[in-house]
Amino acid sequence: MTPLLALFDVDGTLFLTDDSLAGQALLDSLREFYAVDLPPDAVERVDHRGQTTLRIMRAVLRAVGLGDSAIDERLTPACGCFAERYLELLERADTGSWRAAPGAAEALSLLSERGVRLALLTGNPEPVARARMARLGLTSFFPEGQGAFGCDAEERSRLVEIARGRAGSWPAEQTVEIGDTPRDVSSAHRAGVRAIALRSPRTEDDFQGADAVCDDLAAVADVLLAWSR
Repeated sequence: MTPLLALFDVDGTLFLTDDSLAGQALLDSLREFYAVDLPPDAVERVDHRGQTTLRIMRAVLRAVGLGDSAIDERLTPACGCFAERYLELLERADTGSWRAAPGAAEALSLLSERGVRLALLTGNPEPVARARMARLGLTSFFPEGQGAFGCDAEERSRLVEIARGRAGSWPAEQTVEIGDTPRDVSSAHRAGVRAIALRSPRTEDDFQGADAVCDDLAAVADVLLAWSR
């Protein structure tokens, strides 16, 4: 039997710290590529939870009056610039207060040992996601060339398809998306895979429609291992 492919979200799922560097880097990049005047809270003003970086950028630019044709011309390079700018800021940042979700390393280690295939599926650009994993000591669980990221596609459900493709056309019925927002659940179901919703400090949703709802990563691991039998 094909083992499970578990696609883990980053923000609110594996990484629980509010990171202001991302907002600064995103706005810096949009100002550079589009020469727009953006308020400091431009990201907070749009529907950004669970969205890809590409989709957040589009929403921010639409909010200041840009049309999609003008946005499309530079959106992909702006996303790449965001990742570069973030890494520049991160080099000078004190991340000693950053924290992973409780039990993250233990849960991921158990899943890996039991044959569950692990990958990241996140709205962050890949360099951002991997830098965060490195700072949290979780890099070894998520191999290069796998998963899907916020500059790969605008639609989160498309990221699931990309991640399955990078895993060798992994069967949808053996793929699970794990995240902490209703958008993680809906995108998984649009892509034809199961969804585990993880309650986090920033979450107050009841996650109706999720295939499982868990309070911590230890419980997520229990569900995944039960589905692996």
